[in-house]
Amino acid sequence: MQFSNRGQSVIENMQKKYDAGDVPQFGRLRDSEGAPLYEVVKRYISESILQGELTAGMILPSENSLAARFGVSVGTVRKALAALTTEGMLMRRRKTGTVVTGWAPLHNLSHFFQYFRLHDKTGGLLLSETRVLDYQLGEASDTEARQLHIAAGDAVVRLKRLRRVKGIPAMHETLILPTARLADFPQAKQLPPLLYRYLFERYDIRIAAVREQITATLANEEDAALLELNLPHAIMVIDEVSFDQSAVPVILAHHRFSTEHFMYVNEVR
Repeated sequence: MQFSNRGQSVIENMQKKYDAGDVPQFGRLRDSEGAPLYEVVKRYISESILQGELTAGMILPSENSLAARFGVSVGTVRKALAALTTEGMLMRRRKTGTVVTGWAPLHNLSHFFQYFRLHDKTGGLLLSETRVLDYQLGEASDTEARQLHIAAGDAVVRLKRLRRVKGIPAMHETLILPTARLADFPQAKQLPPLLYRYLFERYDIRIAAVREQITATLANEEDAALLELNLPHAIMVIDEVSFDQSAVPVILAHHRFSTEHFMYVNEVR
């Protein structure tokens, strides 16, 4: 499979932007003018993949061609492609070249953006609908500050959400985000359902890693009310910290759900 016109234009525009001095800047990269060139190349290609401009099955131009279009050395391109191959976004095929896999680094971010890795009992991936139950601006507690690497008392936004799958309540969750990097963060009614995608598109914050602690417990009265459960009932609890591409904590989350209708699948790649 060769590049579509759109995919080809993405690659061709790499050289144009580089020549014009408009080097792509993602997240914290803008704070470091001394970022290695291979990292700039890597991030440009990875963002193009995550935004769907380079889709699964596309064959990248040769290393020499990419180097010429970026205006960098072949070694720089080779290092960027090797890093993306290690992360699973690209793969090398003999006699074909470097191919876009459609995977995202670490966790599959397309699953984060839309599904939160909820599957039905047959293993099929499920699309959930999200409703905001509560939205508050407040100050980080000592525990929250420690986990988010901020100071106690720093401003945070707290979201309480309910996820439904085909009308069935599947999960309720609390999310805590430091507001220092989130200028003009939307109010509850304007908050998009795909939070991770919104952080990426609006603030250049890409979730690159997640640390999870998974436990089982008995449902409490709130769980029973939100998830429509009869007590006593076992539920699954996930406490999670999400990190950006610079290993900075971005979201502190607490998820609670029943496995009566659904199961949680976490892929390690």
